[in-house]
Amino acid sequence: MVVQDSTDAGEARVGVRLEPFLHQVGGHLSLMKYDEHTVCKPLISREQRFYESLPLAMKGFTPQYKGTITVHLQKDSRGHLSLVATPLKENRGPFKVSTESAAVAIWQTLQQTTSSSGGVHPLVQWQLAHSLEESPATSLSRSEFHLNAPVSTLVEDAKGNQAERRSFNPWGLQCHQAHLTRLCTEYPENQRHRFLLLENVVSQYKHPCILDLKMGTRQHGDDASEEKKARHMHKCAQSTSACLGVRICGMQVYQVDKKHFLCKDKYYGRKLSVEGFRQALHQFLHDGTRLRTELLEPIQCQLRALLSVIRSQSSYRFYSSSLLIIYDGQEPPERTAHGSSSGGVSKVDIRMIDFAHTTYKGSWDEHTSYDGPDPGYIFGLENLIQILQDIQEGE
Repeated sequence: MVVQDSTDAGEARVGVRLEPFLHQVGGHLSLMKYDEHTVCKPLISREQRFYESLPLAMKGFTPQYKGTITVHLQKDSRGHLSLVATPLKENRGPFKVSTESAAVAIWQTLQQTTSSSGGVHPLVQWQLAHSLEESPATSLSRSEFHLNAPVSTLVEDAKGNQAERRSFNPWGLQCHQAHLTRLCTEYPENQRHRFLLLENVVSQYKHPCILDLKMGTRQHGDDASEEKKARHMHKCAQSTSACLGVRICGMQVYQVDKKHFLCKDKYYGRKLSVEGFRQALHQFLHDGTRLRTELLEPIQCQLRALLSVIRSQSSYRFYSSSLLIIYDGQEPPERTAHGSSSGGVSKVDIRMIDFAHTTYKGSWDEHTSYDGPDPGYIFGLENLIQILQDIQEGE
């Protein structure tokens, strides 16, 4: 949505009202939707430098870097808070602005709920209500959400018309709430913030199924405090990060029989055993009616290609980075009603994200330099490929 903004000198300029990104499945920084093909996130200098010096071989496995923007808080006449982006001069030019308002409508409704909920966090209210609605006989933990596509009370526009029904993951809204709260309490109202612009890697998918995997056996950066280092080492030791070099940080998988996403969060991933991790991978590839076996080979093929690239990157350590596995919950039209393939190939995508703690020779603030490729990342990729191969051979 385009909005009018003004500089401190009163000069009018065009801004873009950012929407919460409804397919964020993991991470703690809020990911925002800039337009249909672009998302943005708070700028961290180390991550920006990584994208700007990205090795050519890795470009096919990372989101396209599109530059930076400045962002500030804005409150409308109804008291709704939003983030408005002003493109920097080097980024200005034609851009496609989304006309889709479902994300904004959902967020504004949650803000309205805050004032009348008696202090109960609106997201908690919403999650509890829909957990009970979906499964009245059982209580869902905070690690699992069954989300119906029609959430009519949350997607009505200002005139009461129901917007296009769609399913979304609550994790991104939680991150957005936390981020706005932090901006409101820690910074002046007119503070400008820098954000990175990145490719929206799920824009081409109708029902994007996303698995967010925290890769490697170590998650703290070289600059971590002793307290943070100990905390991350404990998380790794108590999860599959230690024994597999990979753990689940979040996921959403479209269930075609119920027409909604099944979502899991990082708390679920931390508790998994090795066998639980294998079962979770199986669940990620299951659409509620069958295992999408046709996806196994292309996923493994891309993971092997990434493994080859990582092995060639001497000195890189991708601490605390994630790996996304993406496919469409909407099956290709070439598949027949009986589930047999008539030659159609399901598209899958593998992308590395989150490089705030990545270090390599030549990064100006490196505390320690390393030789050879990242052993923890390689260990995780090898185990991930092996588990997927075991699933394939078991079918």
